[in-house]
Amino acid sequence: MDKFKILTLNNISAKGLERFPLEHYELASEMTHPEAILLRSYNMHDMALPETLLAVGRAGAGVNNIPVDKMTQLGIPVFNAPGANANAVKELVIAAMLLGCRNICQAWDYSRNLKGDDKEISVAVEKGKKQYGGFELPGRTLGVIGLGAIGVKVANAARALGMNVIGFDPTITVQSAWQLSSDVQGATSADEVLAQADFVTFHVPLIESTKHLINRDRLAAMKDNVVIINLARNGIVDDEAVLEALDSGKVYAYISDFPSNLIKDHPRVIVLPHLGASTVEAEDNCAVMVADEVRAFLEDGTIRNSVNFPEIVSPRTGVSRVTVVNENRPDMLAQISHWMGQAGLNINRMVNEARGDIAYTVIDLDSEVQGGCCEELQNVEGIIRVRILP
Repeated sequence: MDKFKILTLNNISAKGLERFPLEHYELASEMTHPEAILLRSYNMHDMALPETLLAVGRAGAGVNNIPVDKMTQLGIPVFNAPGANANAVKELVIAAMLLGCRNICQAWDYSRNLKGDDKEISVAVEKGKKQYGGFELPGRTLGVIGLGAIGVKVANAARALGMNVIGFDPTITVQSAWQLSSDVQGATSADEVLAQADFVTFHVPLIESTKHLINRDRLAAMKDNVVIINLARNGIVDDEAVLEALDSGKVYAYISDFPSNLIKDHPRVIVLPHLGASTVEAEDNCAVMVADEVRAFLEDGTIRNSVNFPEIVSPRTGVSRVTVVNENRPDMLAQISHWMGQAGLNINRMVNEARGDIAYTVIDLDSEVQGGCCEELQNVEGIIRVRILP
């Protein structure tokens, strides 16, 4: 069997790359005709896609840098690593709350710019520290928008610090609900969360419905002296509206992982260089998770943690395996089954799942399959991609 070729568009943790056995895989940062691409922040939107491409793996959670709709149309699953960086982001959220409520960055900046001998500095410290008095976390209310892997960890950690927590997520999974502390109050809307929060943090993707979740109207309905934290995605918070609220005293502090000329110099804003998942452990975890997902797909057709394909995990039961990506429309399964029968191929097991406009079918057969016959199936109307697995 020829080796699978995997193109890396960013530096991927060695622990992730080690998941690909070298006897079956070739990995490089430059190559032609790859079957898979691994990346972190590389922008693929203007990239010419190789015709051999079967899968894309993002060593992280967000996929804004990947043309997901185009990949779907081509029958290419996009995998990510949800939750692999959850602890890193959780820790930074806790740090952000403390930075915001205790004025730590402003006080540090004041202290490092003190002039004079040690006695003069000591006098200035005692005189100046009253400018940086803050408040404590216990008894305050943290609002969490988005209760996925990260949001759940943030909510639970805040409860352990003595905070009240209210969260909202209309698509919360059963798995997340099981992990969430029973003391976390559930809300029926983002507005309900924002009205009660002394601190608010976001853990949602940037999509049309989450753009400018924080805007002028919502800020007006929030508590005075609220601390706003955005370590999720640039655009979830309307920065202009928050700056106005900071100047009016409505917002106490704004901590963002997305610096810009608009916000970076404001005295009540703390900007970080997109540090949310920037730990050795998070990068290792993300790389390992996405490597395992891509490898399982290439070798067995398994789909797990794809942002555009349905999940299918099906142990092999036959002599050979074929996977089919097709438009999600009536009669496609019947056509696939009929074609298999016409080709003299007996189906041992067939698993089919749909997601949106596409469907994915894994077929185990009782005999070997010749490549030429599947090329004929590829020509059936509505079939996007057919693959014989090695």
